[in-house]
Amino acid sequence: MTVTACLLVIGNEILSGRTQDANIRFLAMGLGEIGIALDEVRVIPDRRDRIVNTIVDCRARFDHVFTTGGIGPTHDDITAACVAEAVGLPLEIHEESFRLLQDAIGRDKFNAARQRMAMLPRGAAPIPNAVSVAPGFSIANIHVLAGIPRVMQAMFRALAPTLKGGAPLVSAAWHAVGLREGTLADGFAALQDAFPDLDLGSYPFERPDGQRGASLVAKGYDAQRVAAAADRIRDLIATLGHVPISGEPADTI
Repeated sequence: MTVTACLLVIGNEILSGRTQDANIRFLAMGLGEIGIALDEVRVIPDRRDRIVNTIVDCRARFDHVFTTGGIGPTHDDITAACVAEAVGLPLEIHEESFRLLQDAIGRDKFNAARQRMAMLPRGAAPIPNAVSVAPGFSIANIHVLAGIPRVMQAMFRALAPTLKGGAPLVSAAWHAVGLREGTLADGFAALQDAFPDLDLGSYPFERPDGQRGASLVAKGYDAQRVAAAADRIRDLIATLGHVPISGEPADTI
């Protein structure tokens, strides 16, 4: 069975448009490599009730729940407290994280606001942070990561080897210049019916020289099924009178 995940992007700044999320693509690709399917992404505000209720809902429906954002030292960084509430555990100082932060920041600068970054739900396992020391954490099937992309990526790389996934995501693509989605739609829909266990997608492209076409992609966790679908995609493109080219198109805009 496919191992599933949900990502909760937490932050008013995302919803207001002030900040553009840069973590979804990285996490989706990283999870795919270890056989975990990112099935859903939600963007929610820094509001206690929304965070708690969303975590409770998602942790019951997915194998893994990831969060990004809201674990800094300011008043609106409430993710850790919300996760603790969602799993029914107290939020408390994690001694090892406290010492690491104090050593990194300096005892004289390690004020009450910064000490909040060492508060984790009881029993949580810290996720190391090679960039700025302040940890993420895992508790039950919830994994709390930073919102800053380079910090989030460092945390995920530390966490990934501990995650239980399945077969890695496999993809195969064919494309053709001059191929149009309106022309291939019926044949491609029939292909999707023949391979309901795979994710089939068509993606128009345009090159800087003005050449246009479409790329057809098959993705899934069964390499043999993906290969079989790719063969059918190649044949479909040829049947439509175009020259199928293996892989994704290069130099597109």
